[in-house]
Amino acid sequence: MNLEIDKNKIKNGLYIVATPIGNLKDITYRALEILKNSDYILCEDTRISSKLLAHFNIKSKLISNHKFNEKKNLKKIIYLLNSYKVLSLISDAGTPTISDPGKILIEECIKNNISLFPVPGPSSVTASISISGFSDKYYFHGFLPEKKSAINKDFEKLSKLNCSIIFFISAKKINKIIYLIKKYFKKRNIVICREITKYYEEYFRSSVESLEEFKNILKGEITIVISDKNEDQNNLNFLTESDKKKIKKLITKFSIKDIINAINEKKNVSKKEIYNYCLSLKNEK
Repeated sequence: MNLEIDKNKIKNGLYIVATPIGNLKDITYRALEILKNSDYILCEDTRISSKLLAHFNIKSKLISNHKFNEKKNLKKIIYLLNSYKVLSLISDAGTPTISDPGKILIEECIKNNISLFPVPGPSSVTASISISGFSDKYYFHGFLPEKKSAINKDFEKLSKLNCSIIFFISAKKINKIIYLIKKYFKKRNIVICREITKYYEEYFRSSVESLEEFKNILKGEITIVISDKNEDQNNLNFLTESDKKKIKKLITKFSIKDIINAINEKKNVSKKEIYNYCLSLKNEK
């Protein structure tokens, strides 16, 4: 793989470069090309990034840029970018700015009309939802807060969402929140992902009701995916003739989504049944 290219073909600006979340083979050719030809690489922890770059024989200069110094660095970095330098932003693992430092810098670049270029690649968010088997309509919450009172507030809001929900937590803290997961996410399923893409990767699948504390202490960061709500078929009502007459009146004025919401305001009917009936009416025309 030859990464030697004419640097003049790389546009000046800031490149947001995704790096492996575990398996180094997941890095893309383009990511290597950009990193190798960057004047500077901004990274969270130079010790971690140095190992990655050394593995691929990349010798670009590093600038430490983490949540404790990113505001202080802004003036220097914007100066370099305005001097027509090529800079890359990487995190310790995965896609930068996603629950990692970088948002402040991105906002400053936008204010200064500095070009931004995403270099997509590994992400534990998309990796975890892809193997979950849950709805691909999902909400990503990021890291859970430290205090249980704050977690309670977050979970109360999240429990109202009818989509897949993804969040991060330290493996050491997973047992401390299991009772909260069971409290707020009843009748849902869950996948707990550990060491994604690494040799010892594991995926624990369960219904929320059956979820138990882990007997063995887990290591690393955990990605948790909770499914969308499971409709309780035993408690669902069926469309009555009265419902169908109402739908016939609404079908010419409102969307199917609006009709589903209108019917379910007063009674719990299967969304699929309402949708299919609306579809049959439209097909008759």
